[in-house]
Amino acid sequence: MNLKSIIMKKLTSLLSMVCCSVLALPQDFNGLNVNLNNLYRLSNARTRSISPENFTGEKGKGGMATLEEGSASRAARELGQGWKVNPYIHIEPSATFTLAEIEGPGAIQQIWMTPSGNWRFSILRIYWDGEEQPSVEVPLGDFFAAGWGKYKQISSLAVCVNPGSALNCYWVMPFRSKCRITVENLDENRMTLYYQINYTLTDVPGDAAYFHAQFRRQNPLPYKEVYTILDNIKGKGHYVGTYLAWGSNNTGWWGEGEIKFFMDGDGEFPTICGTGTEDYFCGSYGFTSEGEYKDYTTPYAGFHVFQPDGLWQSQTRFGMYRWHLSDPVRFEDDLKVTIQALGWRSGGRYLPLQDDISSVAFWYQKEPHKIFPKLLSKDKLEIN
Repeated sequence: MNLKSIIMKKLTSLLSMVCCSVLALPQDFNGLNVNLNNLYRLSNARTRSISPENFTGEKGKGGMATLEEGSASRAARELGQGWKVNPYIHIEPSATFTLAEIEGPGAIQQIWMTPSGNWRFSILRIYWDGEEQPSVEVPLGDFFAAGWGKYKQISSLAVCVNPGSALNCYWVMPFRSKCRITVENLDENRMTLYYQINYTLTDVPGDAAYFHAQFRRQNPLPYKEVYTILDNIKGKGHYVGTYLAWGSNNTGWWGEGEIKFFMDGDGEFPTICGTGTEDYFCGSYGFTSEGEYKDYTTPYAGFHVFQPDGLWQSQTRFGMYRWHLSDPVRFEDDLKVTIQALGWRSGGRYLPLQDDISSVAFWYQKEPHKIFPKLLSKDKLEIN
């Protein structure tokens, strides 16, 4: 066999291996994770959906509300049962409503909501397998990468925000015995909520970890302190996303700070160290082009600007998301994530900033998880 034949044979073999790896389908496919590579495969998974028109998600139980019990009974008064009688709920001030209580095994596959009122005062909590402490505890707006309580369109793989206030997420959230989802209304006004939770009932693989999300805020960040996005995470898992709602309290550029991932026993120095805030969020050079900020929304990362107009103005607010979907940050024993807030002062020197920073960290891990820090009071959550 000549050299050319040997090379061609090796290339053919390599190409075959690559194609097989791309097209290979999981042996235990059960309808939990669906993508274009396995969308055609049949499954014994059962699809269910919870909304105000079917609070339990039970088979054949949708749209059964009567005029006497429906939230939209006046609009449906001439049509009756089955005609959009109960499409939304009200949550009274200081009350908590259980959106879903599901017996597993299964997985949440998509959540859609459109809430009224103050999104920072509506607290989403999710509990897995009968746990007493939530694995998700985040204000609704921040959970859907809309931390400033205003509409900005987002097109990403994990989260979509659509006109006029449609909040969507596509994080796959497996559970083995039970899932409970609640919303607490901290506001002084009654909240109206339309929602739909789509899920599957199916076997969950033994290596499936649980979804977690945690909110934090410092306003202002103390001088020369580093902002902590996540800390005290113990166990095995992988970090999958960051959302920041960043309010600049200075004029000038504010994003020189580095993000750092301390994992598996790291001490003073991290294993992963970024090169700048805009770099981590997949932008560059101050998120600017032609002398002004440029919004962008992509499958894995995005950046939004909230006025006032102009570059480098004090009190400008920003929203940034970065999903680690193709590059999850895996840890074996522990994880801490921080980011610096840095601008510039005279003489080409860094200026530690005292900005208003809120964050949501998204990750998967084995249970049990460490109890989250106590959620901030209403006054400290409030956007002023």
